[in-house]
Amino acid sequence: MNPLEQYVTLESRRQFLGKAAKGLGIAALSSILGPQLRGASTLPSGLGVGFLGSPHFPAKAKRGIYLFMSGAPSQLDMYDYKPEMKAMYDKDLPDSIRRGQRLTTMTSGQVRFPVVPSMYEFEQVGQAGAWMSELLPYTKKVVDDLAIIKSMYTEAINHDPAITYIQTGNQIPGRPSMGAWLSYGLGSLNENLPTFVILNSTWTGRQEAQALYSRLWGAGPLPSEHQGVSLRSKGDPVLYLSDPHGVSRDLRRDMLDGVNEINEDLYQEFGDPETHARISQYEMAFRMQSSVPELTDLSDEPDYIFDLYGPDAKVPGTFAYNCLMARRLAEKGVRFSQIFHRGWDQHNSLPKDLPNQCKDIDQATYALITDLKQRGMFDDTMVIWGGEFGRTIYCQGTLSESTYGRDHHPRCFTKWIAGAGVKGGTVYGNTDEFGYNITENPVHIRDLNATILNQFGINHERLNFRHQGLDLSLTGVEEARVVKEILT
Repeated sequence: MNPLEQYVTLESRRQFLGKAAKGLGIAALSSILGPQLRGASTLPSGLGVGFLGSPHFPAKAKRGIYLFMSGAPSQLDMYDYKPEMKAMYDKDLPDSIRRGQRLTTMTSGQVRFPVVPSMYEFEQVGQAGAWMSELLPYTKKVVDDLAIIKSMYTEAINHDPAITYIQTGNQIPGRPSMGAWLSYGLGSLNENLPTFVILNSTWTGRQEAQALYSRLWGAGPLPSEHQGVSLRSKGDPVLYLSDPHGVSRDLRRDMLDGVNEINEDLYQEFGDPETHARISQYEMAFRMQSSVPELTDLSDEPDYIFDLYGPDAKVPGTFAYNCLMARRLAEKGVRFSQIFHRGWDQHNSLPKDLPNQCKDIDQATYALITDLKQRGMFDDTMVIWGGEFGRTIYCQGTLSESTYGRDHHPRCFTKWIAGAGVKGGTVYGNTDEFGYNITENPVHIRDLNATILNQFGINHERLNFRHQGLDLSLTGVEEARVVKEILT
């Protein structure tokens, strides 16, 4: 049965059962809609089963952790080594290389496009001889676990459409995000925690960073219970998680039962399936009052774990803290976590900001992979790293021997994936001597998203949702391919 038919069937069954239960009160409601509505501790029979019922084929990944570098890190200063550019310093980028590519408004008025080579030292590391910058000393240690893709590309050249595009498969806001699709398709592995969790990190680079919006982890037209839940680093980890002063746990339960009863009456009257999503979210919030404080209490972590992740791991909200939190979420069965780290938009003063950004993430990234491996979780946990596009070989702003900047570059950039059936020690794709155009094995962001879904056992062409006459999917209507060359 296709997903649309399943959805219609499910709603018809709910409506039928709901009408049969009308007037019987909350006890009957609980028996019909399962233990989630009773706050029970036993696992519901449908746990781990989403809308697909079961994956399209055996999955390699049970969980995913997406390390998203918002602002677009410079691949030319981290992964895509171009030694020939030293001889091109301050010379104009040839028109034969730029080929009339669209420019952003920030550099379209520049008279010149002077080439600026990276000022950082590179070395070849790992079994594939990957070139990596001196800015990533820890990540080098796990390079044989990574599949580095140097030939990523997108059509979007500005931040918000580009992030929206890679998160949802469309530059226009309003579509479901990757985590929402996974939640919808595969379901939850833990009834007491959300299926999709967002962790926003502090950063030490340029503080005037691009804004992030909750729609980037939204569910679009999918039932809202599949949207990402953002964990905060200060106060309640989730807004309004604590009971108000003077409200006991029992009173809270009674209030929730009353609200559920009203919502069920609304559902009987209007038949809006979103009403059940609301009930589900209220119940999840109630259960999270117990599960989230336990999750966020790191006092049970031994010293060697903090040593592994580095001193920032003890500072709530840092990237290192969030990586440790993501590992804890994965251990507890959270299907998909996404850590956002902002501040990578280095139009100017790149040498001042980029090292700080790399320092924020380098040890923690290494630690996350190492920690997953030592717990036996790396084989079924997928880790994804990267941003929304890359940076230009030509300089934006002041060029000197000590400073430079780089503009947005969608035509090629670098990302990597690891774990869960990914072929570690791989370098895939290549770019020309300017790092400006792809010369080998292009990978569109649709291809990357199709590959990620594939590792979760999902055929990207068969996970869709009909909305306003369109069959929506994460990869859209244009062709996307699974990059099998980087998979085991």
